Parts: sequence; structure tokens; C-alpha cells
Amino acid sequence: MSQNKKIIIAIDGFSSTGKSTLAKHLAKEIGYVYVDTGAMYRTVAYYAMKQGFIDENHFDKEGLISDLDKINLSFKFNASLGYSEIFLNGKNVESFIRSIEVSNMVSKVARISAVREKLVEQQQMMSIEKGIVMDGRDIGTVVFPQAELKLFMTASAEKRAHRRYKEMIDNGVKIEYESVLENVTSRDHLDTTRADSPLVKAADAIEIDNSDMTVEQTYALAINLVKEKL
Repeated sequence: MSQNKKIIIAIDGFSSTGKSTLAKHLAKEIGYVYVDTGAMYRTVAYYAMKQGFIDENHFDKEGLISDLDKINLSFKFNASLGYSEIFLNGKNVESFIRSIEVSNMVSKVARISAVREKLVEQQQMMSIEKGIVMDGRDIGTVVFPQAELKLFMTASAEKRAHRRYKEMIDNGVKIEYESVLENVTSRDHLDTTRADSPLVKAADAIEIDNSDMTVEQTYALAINLVKEKL
């Protein structure tokens, strides 16, 4: 797609609304860099779990905070997949951070102000030359309040849980739908009620409710909005 200027595209919204899928497709279509901020928080949660800082019964917040300088995150483009994968201290952890175990811990980790400050700083550094598509929970409100295009993705909890459940079953994960729904609703509560940078729709964001939309329909709507801005 030819374009005269580069912009920042911020995609916020609830979990399992297809933010990452949409962001990847948009970035690939217009030749922009895609950054999955959710993967960044998942990777910190994964690190915390591996180091024994967090599990279902305890959370050593100070231990994780003291270790933040040891966490080096980077994205590397995988040509065969068509998108970038996340690396933790030089190791590809893309396949490890999508588990239900990490999903159950990520919102707790993301509530820590020190974690958010570290990752927001990294995210803002990635946008110096614009030409970036970034998705997450607070991109349009905290990370890039100046973004030229802000999208806010939403859908019913049940629809989102069904999508997540199907994705996990297709990937060979044995899990009950009720567990996925519980995870979705729990993350919604944590994301919207945390004191630091809660999930909220930016005043100038365009809301897309894709409860009854296909991936293709969601993309068609979004790419038209991008074209208008470009």
C-alpha cells in the first residue's frame, strides 16, 4: 500500500478479541513494524514463574522487581510465519508464553507499576520513527496517547472464551471451556480495576465490537480506517 506519511496505530481492548491477529495483518499489509505488548507482559510473567517469584499461592513482587534489569526482551521477524516472535534473554519463548498457566498470572504481573514502567519505556523507544502497529491494554491511553489511529476491540466474554478455547484445543491443549471462561472474566476484572493504567477506551478511539464478526470482517473494517488515515 503506497503512503505519504507514517503513523502510529494503537490497538487496545479486552483479551481474546483478536487484537494481535488484527495488528499482525495490518502491519504486514502496510509494511509496518508489529509489536505485541501482550507478549511482553506474558514473557515477564513467564520469567517470574520460572524464577519461582509467582504461582497460584504466592507472589514475591519485590523479588521480581529486583530482577527486572535481568530481563531483556526483543522481537525477531520470522519470515516463515510472517510475523515477529518474542525472545527472552536471547531465547525464543513464543511457544511457552501462550499457556493457560501464564494467562492466569499475566494480569497480576501487569499490575505492578515497576513492570509497566519498564515495558512502557521500551515500547515508546520502538516508535521513534513511527510506522508501527502496537496492541495491548493501554497503548492509546498511556504508551501512545498521540497515536494517529486508535482502535478499541471488544466482544462478549462468552464469545472470547469460545475463541480462546478453540485455539487451545486446536493446539493440542487439554482444557475445559469453563476454565477458559473463568480466566477471561478474571483477566477482565484485573485489567479494568488495576490502579496503574487500567484498561479503558481512549476518548478518541474507535470501538470495534466483533462479537458477531469474522476475522475477515474485522480486518476489512480496520484496514478501511487505516486507509482513511493514510
